[in-house]
Amino acid sequence: MRRNLIILFVLILFSACVQQKEQKPEHPNVLFIAVDDLRPDLGCYGNPVVHSPNIDKLAQTGAVFIHQYAQIPTCGASRYSMLTGMLPKTKGHLGNEACRKFIAEKSSGDEPETFIHQLKNNGYYTVGIGKISHYADGLLYGYTDSVGTERELPNSWNELLFNPAKWKTGWNAFFGYADGENRQSMNRQVKPYESADTDDYGYVDGYTAELAVNKLKELAKKDEPFFLGVGFFKPHLPFTAPQKYWDLYVEEDLATAPFDSIPKNVNPASLQNSGELNGYQLTDEKASLDHPVSDAYAKKLRHAYYACISYTDAQIGKLLDELAQQGLVENTIVVIWGDHGWHLGDQRVWGKHTLFERALKSTFIVRAPGKTKGESIQQVVSSIDIYPTILDLCGVDMPHQTDGESLVPLLQNPDEEWQEAAYGYFNNGISVRTKDYRLTQYFRKQEPVIELYDHKNDPNESKNIAAQHPGIVEQLMPLLKEGDTGLYH
Repeated sequence: MRRNLIILFVLILFSACVQQKEQKPEHPNVLFIAVDDLRPDLGCYGNPVVHSPNIDKLAQTGAVFIHQYAQIPTCGASRYSMLTGMLPKTKGHLGNEACRKFIAEKSSGDEPETFIHQLKNNGYYTVGIGKISHYADGLLYGYTDSVGTERELPNSWNELLFNPAKWKTGWNAFFGYADGENRQSMNRQVKPYESADTDDYGYVDGYTAELAVNKLKELAKKDEPFFLGVGFFKPHLPFTAPQKYWDLYVEEDLATAPFDSIPKNVNPASLQNSGELNGYQLTDEKASLDHPVSDAYAKKLRHAYYACISYTDAQIGKLLDELAQQGLVENTIVVIWGDHGWHLGDQRVWGKHTLFERALKSTFIVRAPGKTKGESIQQVVSSIDIYPTILDLCGVDMPHQTDGESLVPLLQNPDEEWQEAAYGYFNNGISVRTKDYRLTQYFRKQEPVIELYDHKNDPNESKNIAAQHPGIVEQLMPLLKEGDTGLYH
């Protein structure tokens, strides 16, 4: 009898333990892919010309956010805002050194430095490969310096990896060419594009994909959930990609920008003179606000940009294939995010660094276990929403209030009502994008300082209609003021 009671007690205890294990929420893994300068020119965003089969395949099993906006149209500041979930509060938050200034050079406080740090604090094993913050390999050093040892995000990573290969340093690889030289070593006496007869290892993103694939094999064997951040360089300048990706396109058949003039009723101070592109001294033509580049050169640059997208898409495909090979698909959140957009001659600009749609709108795709699949989400959302969204999906508590909102309601129901307002900051201005309009206010002497664009009738932002529609400006101005964090005052 006593023996039977002992057996019964053991069985009850075992059953309780099993039940407790089954009830414990499972924390999904996260594969976060950041792509530099990736505007939403992809098949899944409605561009039938761009060859992006791997990203498009992911989109079919996830959600494509059609109207996602970065907060600052420059790499480092955009990434700081995304990683912290915060709008910029000072002019220092608008520069590429934001992570260095506000994270690396400050002592740790009560709040985690990024959402990755918060995941790490809650049992996630975190690995960074490539450009997730601003510095090419996550280490602090100048373009022409030897590799640094201090991390840009000192507390976010369990492991920080990068293979610079023949380029020797992260920044050399970032601006690298197939022969092992780079923009710095050549004193900018280089073209802003290159097609080389090489395989995927002719440029560094091929090595980044290799590192990530091998790391996925290791992470699949770990007991704890993981966060793997992978940052690809292309299509950032220089537009360099293996010839086989250039061969996917017929250059003369490519379109030029649908609107390549300065918008009506706009001061040129709202734009920029394509300085990043023109910094490549062997550029075929100098871009200028005075006149558009020739159609032939516009098509050449678009060809180069698209080839880089296809090259990066192929590297992303390797990661997604390995995720499936390791049986991790059903328990891994996958995010593809572009840190901002890029003018391809739009408004006569080549580059980012404006408050126009082309510079702020970027790629954002999420595939999350148990959430909507194959949906295009139309609501206006922001990069600052990524922080609370990932923590929500991972079942990790928010450590503090951010400026973003969790997008999980939209991932569950794409028709969910949503406060549609995305803020942008740059060039002494603040911009707010709503469902139908973009309203921008500049804090400068050059007039006009208010711009209004009607996205129902003018998606290319060719005409500022603020003077003709003061009622709409008056209606939207309180919303814009909500995003005024005081950085210009």
